[in-house]
Amino acid sequence: MALLSACAACASAPGGESVGGVATYDNLKTARTACEAKGEKLALKSQGDPQRMAAYECKRN
Repeated sequence: MALLSACAACASAPGGESVGGVATYDNLKTARTACEAKGEKLALKSQGDPQRMAAYECKRN
């Protein structure tokens, strides 16, 4: 179970393409939390495909 959780964290990294890189609700929520922990905001890149995690990045507020 812990391995599954670790893999889920990898899939949700902003800009990551691991584990399919699909931008699901849970992946976006985890990525948003990671950005907020760094004092940043999760944002969609210009011309990014909102269905892919690679289209998101952390940006300074």
